Amino acid sequence: MYKLKTKKNDESVLAFIETVDKPKKREDTYQLLDIFTETTRCEAKMWGSSMIGFGSYHYTYASGHEGEAPLVGFSPRKAKISLYFSLGEPRREELLKKLGKHTTGKPVFISIE
Repeated sequence: MYKLKTKKNDESVLAFIETVDKPKKREDTYQLLDIFTETTRCEAKMWGSSMIGFGSYHYTYASGHEGEAPLVGFSPRKAKISLYFSLGEPRREELLKKLGKHTTGKPVFISIE
């Protein structure tokens, strides 16, 4: 049976941000923290060991697998910062065009160049 790895926990968001190696990426991460906190009006929480998430929703796949995920979140990865969004935004493609240079992976995964 599949075991969900990325779960909300009580680790410190600020302590995690301080572990970001590159000063510019750490500064960008703090700016994203401010933007996401202001726009979502949700408290930032750690999800797993490297994702900062805001809010949450419950999902169930057709297979029966279910779990909880953040509504939005981000992770300062080594190469790029990854943004995570829940599905269902009707203006998704329109809004992504305004984001600037980026790549998309799975439907909820975006990497800023």
